[in-house]
Amino acid sequence: MRLELRDRLLYHQIHPVKLAVDWTTAFGASALFWQHRAGSALLLGFVPSIATSVVLVNRVNLERLRNSALGAYVGRFMTRRVEAARFLGLVPLWGGAWRHAPWVMASGVTWIVACWAWGLVRASSAPSSGRQ
Repeated sequence: MRLELRDRLLYHQIHPVKLAVDWTTAFGASALFWQHRAGSALLLGFVPSIATSVVLVNRVNLERLRNSALGAYVGRFMTRRVEAARFLGLVPLWGGAWRHAPWVMASGVTWIVACWAWGLVRASSAPSSGRQ
């Protein structure tokens, strides 16, 4: 059974290729922003990630990812709001690179990682169901 588009858009985010492309291009774009090459940085920062998303969403069976532990996690906690917040972490990452401020860049990376981990915080603060 093929997943609905909404589900494919969610679960493609945890495909190993997508994660590798996103992290690699984010840091590569940071290096270009550091050199004040904004056009090249934006191209590198977005085009490969978008192209990878298009291929994964349209051509790859993502059910294995949906059925994984990570799939269960993102299915439960990766809301559109968390996705937007995660995306906004690029602002301090790339802005810090432009301004040559490594601590600002680190805050962007920390923000992105924290958004990925949001569900761990939510799950640990949720009331216990009484199960052991």
